[in-house]
Amino acid sequence: MTDLLYSEEEEALRAVVRDLLTDHCDAASVIARTESDSPHDLSLWKSLADGMGLAGLLVPEAQGGQGATHREVAVVLEELGRAVAPVPYLTSAVVATEALLECGAEDLLAELASGRRIGVLAVSLSVAPGAVHKAVRLENGSLHGELTGIADAAAADVLLVPGEDGGLYAVDAGAVTLVPQVSLDLTRPLARVVLDGAAGRRIGDAAPAVRRALRAGAGMLASEQLGLADWTLTETVRYLKERKQFNRPVGGFQALKHRLAQLWLEVVGLRAAARNAADALTTGEDTEVAVAVAQACAASVAVHAAEEAVQLHGGIGMTWEHPAHLYLKRAKADSIAYGTAGAHREALAELVDLRAP
Repeated sequence: MTDLLYSEEEEALRAVVRDLLTDHCDAASVIARTESDSPHDLSLWKSLADGMGLAGLLVPEAQGGQGATHREVAVVLEELGRAVAPVPYLTSAVVATEALLECGAEDLLAELASGRRIGVLAVSLSVAPGAVHKAVRLENGSLHGELTGIADAAAADVLLVPGEDGGLYAVDAGAVTLVPQVSLDLTRPLARVVLDGAAGRRIGDAAPAVRRALRAGAGMLASEQLGLADWTLTETVRYLKERKQFNRPVGGFQALKHRLAQLWLEVVGLRAAARNAADALTTGEDTEVAVAVAQACAASVAVHAAEEAVQLHGGIGMTWEHPAHLYLKRAKADSIAYGTAGAHREALAELVDLRAP
């Protein structure tokens, strides 16, 4: 039977990443960054990618990476979710990297693994694994078209663009026009990518690369949602122990105890599902089922945890200065990323032959 408990190495990795985020990704700085023209924290990204080598966890050592597994990546994403870190880790170190691994583009893999470049798959953040995605036209050797809802495109150095001819093209970010789009989650901005005669290098077939990348993105997103839910639950419990009303801690009221106990059960269930998805991506066994199960429950748990945090913090939870709104916005945005919970339930029903009457 698969052991889904965290290993000593994974806990050590967690401690290192959490220490870094505690020192360089406090809530006040994240909020301030969302109000600026530079929502991505590229200095933090450099520390994670270059200083700690975390951008190359999924890349084999022979290709310049760390040769780790999705289980280690899941731990990193849990911590990034706990901090709502404004870095393109999921989009570059997971989604774009998985697409390049499928294509065998070793030169780009090495650059992404080292952190020298940031890669983004130019597929809308809302597209589920296996769903139809938009592609661009290839005319006279150049790419033409528009792609919307591309997460972290503003931070990208290279875009992986699907073409209508079935190819996946590496396009320099400087060759396209980026138009910012309104995003609920200010820590993971979206953009419209306009290609008007951009040059692209074909690196492989788009269909298998996009399918693999989105499946890994959905599976690993569950770990980010787990970290978010765990932080909001922990912080809410801490606050209710300190906040007093009628000369007693607010957390002592039975009604609130019941709400927090129910939320704890939901978070524990999400942890099991997220760990199972990470393990399945590592072993390659029942991957589609494990990812669908994780995403079928992750959104509701993360959103519920964030909503409870806002409400149970009372008036202060409604303020811009308190970070609760960052977690609620990330949870809401994540709930439609890489497919909705409903889409994953439908996919799961097909996978286990449990069709609707």
